[in-house]
Amino acid sequence: MGTIKGVPNIGLSYYTTKSRQEEFEKTSNDVIIFFAIAYVIVISFSIVACIRFDNVRNKVWMACLGVFSTGLAVLGSFGLLLAMGVPFVSTVGTSPFLILGIGVDDMFIMISSWQQTNVRDSVPERLSHTFETAAISITITTLTDVLAFFLSYSNPFGSVQSFCLYTGTAVLFCYIYNVTFFGACLALNGQREESNRHWFTCMKVPEQPPQGGSRASGVCCVGGTYDHDTGTEVESPIQKFLRQYYGPCLVSTWMRVFVCLLYAVYLAVAIYGCVTIKEGIDLGNLANDESYIHKYYKSEKTYFSEYGPMVMLAVKDTYPYWEEGARLRLDMCIEHFHNLTEVNPTYSVSWLQSFEEFANNTQGIVNSEATFTESLLSFLDRDPMFREDLKLSSNNTIYASRFFLQTVNITSSEKEKKMLENFRNTRNDCQLSVEVYHPTFIYYDQYVVITAITIQTVVVVAVVMLIISLLLIPSPFCALWVTFAIASVIMGVIGFMTYCGVSLDSISMINLIICIGFAVDYSAHISYAFVSSPKTNANEKVVEALSSLGYPILQGALSTLAGIVVLSVSRSYIFRTFFVIMSLVILFGLLHGVAFIPVFLSFLGTCSKQKTESVTH
Repeated sequence: MGTIKGVPNIGLSYYTTKSRQEEFEKTSNDVIIFFAIAYVIVISFSIVACIRFDNVRNKVWMACLGVFSTGLAVLGSFGLLLAMGVPFVSTVGTSPFLILGIGVDDMFIMISSWQQTNVRDSVPERLSHTFETAAISITITTLTDVLAFFLSYSNPFGSVQSFCLYTGTAVLFCYIYNVTFFGACLALNGQREESNRHWFTCMKVPEQPPQGGSRASGVCCVGGTYDHDTGTEVESPIQKFLRQYYGPCLVSTWMRVFVCLLYAVYLAVAIYGCVTIKEGIDLGNLANDESYIHKYYKSEKTYFSEYGPMVMLAVKDTYPYWEEGARLRLDMCIEHFHNLTEVNPTYSVSWLQSFEEFANNTQGIVNSEATFTESLLSFLDRDPMFREDLKLSSNNTIYASRFFLQTVNITSSEKEKKMLENFRNTRNDCQLSVEVYHPTFIYYDQYVVITAITIQTVVVVAVVMLIISLLLIPSPFCALWVTFAIASVIMGVIGFMTYCGVSLDSISMINLIICIGFAVDYSAHISYAFVSSPKTNANEKVVEALSSLGYPILQGALSTLAGIVVLSVSRSYIFRTFFVIMSLVILFGLLHGVAFIPVFLSFLGTCSKQKTESVTH
């Protein structure tokens, strides 16, 4: 909106029929710079998280290579689908941020598993033990993520289909790169560690500083220490905290009671949010905040909210307009639309009504095709604005025409949905071949099916994930807890969307599909570690699972948050919505993974009897 030159205190907002699509497509341009910033942030965070104050055990290069592996997965999967001609829509622009989070999370799991192997073993043996513990865990989460996206491809919305196909393929590529490229990098790094070489110079260094050496040389030129009792690398301070303090505290009686009460509050607040969530999208949000149409919609809502869209009523086939009976039937059909509470006939536009008034004032009643055509051409010469409402053949026969119906008081998504249903029901009652249309109907159609499709997608994918969990987690009870965590996180995300001002629409639906796949990750890692623990007591198994995988899960969650935080300042509603919902997914998924699910598992001593092979530490 801008001021008109020479006229003070008057602003101008403008809009064309192509504006929405053109401005919507521009939002994808913002993702490039955000993705670059996100990669820098995640690489920096990963390096800091993998730094060890040991010049041999330092994992800085592994952090860089892990993020690089994820980048290769994104480029490879996107390149393949683009070469196959799969359409790339703006919503796909959020996918790389999700893949970045998943890839880095898997990287931390693999590094943590490597650190828990015996350093005295050979590199092949250490790598074998790493894949024995980490590969199953990341395979479970990858299968659930990939199936969540590929099953959601059946969604009728094209933007959702494209997003699911791109993201599902990228997750699959990410898994392949992690178990091949990153696994090979882990082996090469293991050979360096086996030779006790410096992480930066690759020169051999002593494990202990030489006598009489300087303090600086002792800090910079020695390394390779490990726990001589267990044979594993020295635990980080956070792992020690999880093992010695957090885990035992979490399974204490008073803390379990507190966690259960906290979960009850969480569930109550989430359920209330679910039943009060709003449907629909503000069309101005489909463009960047600085876009001229965003300002147009804002001005329209502020000053002309009582007027809804001007809906087109089209007569699609050749029609005998010159016959009085045919015109009467058409007038009756239009009258049915005028009688709707959503229509104000005063402001509706009808070329036929204007033509009849013209004919009555000039040549009288039109009762033949010849006189009708002659009068019509004279009418169009006098009022050329109606030429756009008629399609004439070479012999001046009308083969299509349109009328406009002014809607009023369409102030909510419920009224938009009701208006759309009333228009289509009235169209079906007409004994003519007519159609009603407005460009916003493509968005109103969401309201009719969005809730049912969202519920259907969540239920189908959750059932499939339950089956996968039952197959890969050797404990039915623990597999059920994983599925329970999925449903609980999804409910929490939908509920808290209400408090964050996010409505249920096709954009948030995409993010809910993300939620389905991502919600399982943290709980699945902890549940599998719980089942695989060599401990016999349920509380001890919980502590063991938290101490072995709690830190990499925390690293993965924080790195993903660090990667998407740049989207919080985006000018696009799409990317800001992704940030809000993804943040909820990560926070609630992490809360379930390191608090709720461990406590619930501690109540199930049955899981202890379902133990399979022990994890090598």
